[in-house]
Parts: sequence; C-alpha cells; structure tokens
Amino acid sequence: MGLQRNVIFTERNEITLLSNGVEFFPALIAAIDTAQTEVRLETYLFSGDLTGKLVHDALCRAAQRNIHVYVIVDWIGTGNQRSKELERSFGEAGVHFRCFNPWFKRGFSRTHRKLFVADKKVAIIGGININHDLFAEGENKHVLTFPRWDFAALVEGPLVGEIHQLMSEQWQKIGKLGWFERFELLTKPKVIARQLREPIVAGLAPRDNFRFRNTIQKAYSQALGNAKTRALVVTPYFAPGRRFRNALINAARRGVDVTLLIGIGDFKFQDAVAHSYYPKLLKYGIKIVEYQKSQLHAKVAVIDDDWTTIGSCNCDGLSLLVNQEANLIIKDHTFSKQLATAILQGIDDGRHIDPATYKDIGWQKKFLYGCAFLIYSLIMRLIAIEDFM
Repeated sequence: MGLQRNVIFTERNEITLLSNGVEFFPALIAAIDTAQTEVRLETYLFSGDLTGKLVHDALCRAAQRNIHVYVIVDWIGTGNQRSKELERSFGEAGVHFRCFNPWFKRGFSRTHRKLFVADKKVAIIGGININHDLFAEGENKHVLTFPRWDFAALVEGPLVGEIHQLMSEQWQKIGKLGWFERFELLTKPKVIARQLREPIVAGLAPRDNFRFRNTIQKAYSQALGNAKTRALVVTPYFAPGRRFRNALINAARRGVDVTLLIGIGDFKFQDAVAHSYYPKLLKYGIKIVEYQKSQLHAKVAVIDDDWTTIGSCNCDGLSLLVNQEANLIIKDHTFSKQLATAILQGIDDGRHIDPATYKDIGWQKKFLYGCAFLIYSLIMRLIAIEDFM
C-alpha cells in the first residue's frame, strides 16, 4: 500500500482562481515570458492546436533567453506521434523534454497532473490541459458552443516550494539525469516570494502508487466526514470505489446537502458506469446534476464554504487509485465562496436528475448500467489491486 502522507498546510499563500482557458492561458504565458531562471511544466495533454502552439512558442522563447525549461507530458494523453514532435521541436529550442511512461514500460499509471512553476515563485495547479477549450475531447470530438468548463489556481507563497519539489522529483524519476543537469538543479538561484496581500492556508495533495497512494481520497473522506451543511462535488467522470461513495452517502445521511455535478457525453461506457450509481445515491438524498452547457472538465469541490479542493483528480478509479494526480486543498472562506458561486452557476446550467423519474428508466438500461459497473470494477481490481465494489 505504500506510505501514507497527510496534507501539510502552510499559511501566507496568495491564491487566485483561474476560470477556463480565457484566464488560465494568459496567466501561464505571462509567467513563462517573465521567468528569470527556471520554468517547469507537467501536463497530461499537450496538443498541436493554436493554443498548444502559443504555449509551445512561449516555452521555446524562455529557453532561448537561457531560462532552464523542463517539460513533462504523458504518452497516452499527448499521443506517441505528438510526443515525438514535441521532443524534436523542444530539443531544437533547448527545452528539456521527457515523456511519461511510453509503451507502458512502468505499468498502467499515467501522469494526469497539470502543474506549472516559474522561478520557485509562482505556481499554477488545476485541471486544464494544454489544448484549445472550444474543441471537445473524448469519443465525440466536435467544436463546443461554449468553452470547456474548468478551473486552475495561481499560487504564490510557501506552497510553491512544495509544488516545485514534487515536479523536480518527477523529472528525476522518469529519466536519468546527467551530471550537468544534476549540477543545474543544485545550483539554481532561489527566488524569494514577495510579500503576500491575502494570506491563505493551503496544502498540496499529490497521488502516486507509493508514498502518496491515498492522499487525495483521504482528504475528500475527512472533509466529507466533517461536513455540517453543504458539499458541492464536481467531476467529469464519476466512478469511485466504495469508500468514496460511502463518504458521500454518510454525509447525506447526517443531513448535509450533497450535490454531485458530473460531466456527461464524453465516453458512453463511462456514462453507463456513472448511471449505475444513481439509484443508491438518489435513495440517500444526494442531488445529481448532469452538466449541459458545454464539456465539463473541472475537478473541484467546496464543503461548508471553508474547504476547497481544485486539481487534476477525477472522482473515478483511475484518478483515485492508479494515475499520478495533484490537488490543492484550500481552507479559506473567501476563496471557497468564490468557487462555490461558480459551481452553483454550473448546477443551474445542468440537468437535475429526478429520483422519481429515474426509477422508470427501464430494465434494459438498468441491466446495461449494471454490466458496465461490473466490468469497470473488475478492471480496477486488476490494475489497482484494491477492492472497488
């Protein structure tokens, strides 16, 4: 099972919510263009579209200014051909580039994290990939009417150092460092964070298959276990194991107003698995809303308006039990209220599942959903080596 790590919270962080690509990409490119010493980027998907080119070119410009630039992409998320293209173009520009787990050489795990650090001074963490937010990913690729719905957080303060350390360790784990690169890591000048205006208590919750195996799931379980009034949970794919489902149900049974906002339409099999959970969740009073306005890609939650998580971790077996993920845990009333307001708007833009109507969906669909759940559970037991039922 590996070692367990509790989330360690630090004070005096300044955190800014970034909504969708319209706020995320300008902040990301600005941080790259103003970097003085080092830039690190880790992402699941780095596309070749216009948005990907803008970020790609900013990273190359930084390298040409003699900034040390390190980029990690996931082999599955980015694709073999695109990864090779990036390796070539980044190499020509002087960007250090590595691809995570090509050809499954290190098992089934993917890096699903979306992380960025510049100069050990500013970090960005969230769920946004490097791709255009008007182009839908999934089985049904199409142009979206509204931008993909997603969030990230721009961080300044002590927590940036912990995010930087996590990214540095990842770089070292997935490839052999030469002596020159080792020297670079040890001798880079340290940048002191500026005085912060709005101190926020926050912690980093990573997930991997050794030291941090259950960190994110444990953080969710503890927050739901302590919930008193309201829990808003947003995820594109809902297919968690029994522990996570029980945490939601137990909160609802205590009288907590639990609302689950999920994405729908990306993958038919994933949708069927999610629907298999509906009867029991609805039975215990959990409100289920399927987002309709655009493609939902956000992985966020707000509990009691003073606990927030934002990051890359979906509420499904792959994210909670297999992939490498990274979430931010924030304990701040003002930030939580800001994100809760955005989530409530997303709920208004969704389709509310009526418990009474859902009972009449027909035995054929119920059978299909049950089969999907059994298949998914078997797969998770095999690759996660954990009781998923």
